[in-house]
Amino acid sequence: MKKAILARKVGMTQIFDENGVLIPVTVLLAGPCVVTQVKTEENDGYNSVQVAYGQIRTKLVNKAKAGHLAKAGIEKTVVEKGDKKREVFTAGRFIREFKFENASEYAPKAEIKVDIFAAGDKVDATAVSKGKGFQGAIKRHGQSRGPMSHGSKFHRHQGSNGSSSDPSHVFKGKGMPGHMGAKRVTTQNLEIVRVDADRNLILVKGSMPGSKKALITLKETVKKK
Repeated sequence: MKKAILARKVGMTQIFDENGVLIPVTVLLAGPCVVTQVKTEENDGYNSVQVAYGQIRTKLVNKAKAGHLAKAGIEKTVVEKGDKKREVFTAGRFIREFKFENASEYAPKAEIKVDIFAAGDKVDATAVSKGKGFQGAIKRHGQSRGPMSHGSKFHRHQGSNGSSSDPSHVFKGKGMPGHMGAKRVTTQNLEIVRVDADRNLILVKGSMPGSKKALITLKETVKKK
């Protein structure tokens, strides 16, 4: 892997290509990510690049993290919100590591911007999916319902839970009602339609997991042809 970036999900819209074909896209506000540490096999046992993304108020950062961000050269600034002024780190709300094949080419304080990607690139998007609470087996697992006619006592139940006397228990993995969503999900082999370097935007064809403002990790796809 040589390309990866952190982004926030803005929402979905649609654009037209040069042939006038409508394309549904997900808009991502990506980067810039600041390199906070370059890990090497000699010092850490493996090679990777640690990056920081997103503003965070200085009062919400403990001493260890604040020292780490300061050592990496992350600057502080003052932002106005209404009639209040708040001191923030320009990056550091999210800190992640990427095992780049070319990790040695990076250095602390370097920035990873959207221009590492281009239209036509294939990427994998990872995020926490939308939480849907407690759901039944039909919505959660796509199981079929029973008869809905008068007199039926089986409508939206998940069906038989197991055999009778043998084996006398419910097998592990049986699809049953329960908590749905709010899990780390990866959608593979998505296509980048457009990259706007001036506004740090990436437009990806189709939908991807996560709600609006969710943290999205974009990586070079593993399904290379």
